[in-house]
Amino acid sequence: MKKPATITRISAADAKATKGNTDWKRLRAQSDEDIKRAVADDPDESLTDADFWKNAELVLPEAKEKISLRLDRDVLDFFRKSGRRYQTRINAVLRAFMEQEGAPRR
Repeated sequence: MKKPATITRISAADAKATKGNTDWKRLRAQSDEDIKRAVADDPDESLTDADFWKNAELVLPEAKEKISLRLDRDVLDFFRKSGRRYQTRINAVLRAFMEQEGAPRR
């Protein structure tokens, strides 16, 4: 049986202080040609060219609407305990319900 992944939480300051295994000096020294060669040798990657982007369109998300919403205290406490951005998680739960009910996405 596969062992479950271990998730470790650390502060942003600790994350910044942690030394990784990336050889930044070597990466910064790479030329564009070196990068293109590395990508060409990688079967999972490909470079994009102007043709790839010619029909691209920038789509910005619609602004969220500020409302007043009455929630049961225990429901609100549950989401607040999950940490920052709890309102975004509440929105995600409501969206999942909406989509499960068959409502089309904007």
